[in-house]
Amino acid sequence: MAGSCTGRRLFVIAASCVVLHWSMAPSFIAQQPQTLASDLGTSLRVASMMTAGSLPLAAEQPAMAYDSVVSMLQSWLIGGSLMLIIFAAVLVAATANPLTKRRAEILSQVENER
Repeated sequence: MAGSCTGRRLFVIAASCVVLHWSMAPSFIAQQPQTLASDLGTSLRVASMMTAGSLPLAAEQPAMAYDSVVSMLQSWLIGGSLMLIIFAAVLVAATANPLTKRRAEILSQVENER
C-alpha cells in the first residue's frame, strides 16, 4: 500500500515538473528572416512529403455509402428484422430454460421426500 502511494506521489511530482517546464517555454518565437535564394531540393522534399502524407486521404472512399434512400431503408429493415429475431430467440431461451425447470422439479422432489 505504501509503495503504490509513493509511486503516485512520484508520478504527480514528475507530471507537475513537466507542466511547469512547458509553461516556462517561450510563448512567442520570432519569424526567421526569409532568404532570397530558394533551395530547390528542400522545396521538392517538402512537396513530396506533403503529397505522400495526403495521399491516403485522397485514396479513401466513403465506407458503406448508400446509392439511394431505398437501399438505406432496406438495410434498416433487414437490420431491424434481424434484431427482432435475436430478441425473440433470447426471450424463448429465457422462458424455456431447462435448467431452471429441472431445479424446480428436484426441489419439489426433495420437499416431497421430507
